[in-house]
Amino acid sequence: MRLSKRLRLLAVAVVFTASTAAIAAPNFINILTGGTSGVYYPIGVGLSQFYSGIDGAKVSVQATKASVENLNLLQSGRGELALALGDSVADAWNGVEDAGFKVPLRKLRAIAGTYPNYIQIVASKESGITTLADLKGKRFSVGAPKSGTELNARAIFKAAGLRYEDMGKLEYLPYAESVELIKNRQLDATLQSSGLGMAAIRDLAATLPIRFIPIPAEITAAIGNAAYQPAVIPAGTYDGQDTDVVTVAIKNILVSHAGVSDELAYQMTKLMFENLERLGYAHSAAKEIKLDGAASKLPIPLHPGAERFYKEVGAL
Repeated sequence: MRLSKRLRLLAVAVVFTASTAAIAAPNFINILTGGTSGVYYPIGVGLSQFYSGIDGAKVSVQATKASVENLNLLQSGRGELALALGDSVADAWNGVEDAGFKVPLRKLRAIAGTYPNYIQIVASKESGITTLADLKGKRFSVGAPKSGTELNARAIFKAAGLRYEDMGKLEYLPYAESVELIKNRQLDATLQSSGLGMAAIRDLAATLPIRFIPIPAEITAAIGNAAYQPAVIPAGTYDGQDTDVVTVAIKNILVSHAGVSDELAYQMTKLMFENLERLGYAHSAAKEIKLDGAASKLPIPLHPGAERFYKEVGAL
């Protein structure tokens, strides 16, 4: 009897210990962003402030090379949440190797469609560049190799009948480095794919006279990808930009993966939409995030936790 009683007590202790460990298990939320001079990073920092209130949450924000790296990291379980361009997300799901995805990334799950990235082609005024055709023979930066920005550059160049070989010098550099080279007269122009009001371009505009190069609607149509939509950079977005600039926009998507629990994905989705005003303080681009349409026209499946939230608020 004594042995039987001891075994029962031991079994209860094991169950209690296991359940306590499960309750105490931390929720790791590593938010994958982009370069610190871009828009993804401050928005990731803003999200981290809300998520730190989740029970047991261990929240971190990681600066990365943005979309392509973020999606590959999510697939391998080295992050729980990331921002990425919509066309990159579609390429990741389909395993487009030329876009940086060796196999289809089928663990990816969507949390929300967010704000648009605007293609911002900016040149120093002294370069004399006013149109896409003027880029021929110039010194130009297209973003880090196989980054979301560089994939955007490829699509726009192809639609405009341009080739990388047409450039006098081509650099594969992220935001801040590209801007520094323009300031130092070592580059003439750069293509940046980002939310409006990005820090690197604001810095450049405050340093020397610049000009934004328009991307006409017919070029957008020639890209032949529904992720690319006509857009306008409003006058006054940057110092010295006195007129509207026609361009292309691509929606950013907040992405997670199937290994993240439904409850955690639900909490992350809910807290973001409950704190949109505060998130707008992290970066003005976040002010364009809306609940309406956030769960529609996504190139990958919704995470069940996010789906639960949208159903609760009648947005699905």
